[in-house]
Amino acid sequence: MLVTFTTDAYADITMFGDVALALLKMMGHSKTVPGAILAADVPMALDRLKAAINADKSSPPAEKESEDEPMVSMADRALPLIDLLTAAAEAECNVMWK
Repeated sequence: MLVTFTTDAYADITMFGDVALALLKMMGHSKTVPGAILAADVPMALDRLKAAINADKSSPPAEKESEDEPMVSMADRALPLIDLLTAAAEAECNVMWK
């Protein structure tokens, strides 16, 4: 499954479903797809996501599944969504995902 995040203030972001659902949970939202965050709630969701990413950085890294594949941290995977949420907060736009 793929999940696409959209807002009027930024380009669409598409992520693998498992990553997107984990990030939604970090933002304090249910793992329901489709969904939305009202413009007034975007700054709080952004703060929660940043706090969860910072907490995740302090935990020990997960083991690599394969030596051939590089490990990509959740912090790196969250960067595009953080940028989208930041732009939406500045422009006071809703964020939706489907």
